[in-house]
Amino acid sequence: MTYILSAQRNQDDPAEADRLWKEYAHYVRDNKATFPSGAFELATSDWYYSFTDHRAPHDSWLEWAKFEEPASGTRHEERKLSLRLRLLGAYHDNCLEFYYPIVYSYSMANIATETGHGDWLYDEFRLSPEGHLLHEIEWAGARGSRGSRWLIEASDVQFTSYERSA
Repeated sequence: MTYILSAQRNQDDPAEADRLWKEYAHYVRDNKATFPSGAFELATSDWYYSFTDHRAPHDSWLEWAKFEEPASGTRHEERKLSLRLRLLGAYHDNCLEFYYPIVYSYSMANIATETGHGDWLYDEFRLSPEGHLLHEIEWAGARGSRGSRWLIEASDVQFTSYERSA
């Protein structure tokens, strides 16, 4: 179930959207014991979902996404997949980086890519049936498009924010 993505936020009834926000907060807190620590910290912070905090991803732009496959073993046959994302913050004064140390699965769909992904609209953290982190991200996309949606299943997420160099 999703709680705070576009379908839930863009409702005619603001009271229903508010109820779902509260339900999401309860969901995260009720699952604290099994929620990956980095995702729990972001989801329960007072700044992450703010539209005015410079560290918040809302309205940020993707600069890059990099998959890495670190290998070990005698033939480098033992592999895992990790993912790094860097965003230009909404106020263009800092960069935001997300690192997923182990990615179990991902889905990235973008119908119209001529002008990139557009703004990071909304995201939420949930748990998969296996207890992994699910991070669902919605992008605005090109004007007139339906945007894009990413779903990343990972061990956890590490977040950093730093001042953008000139």
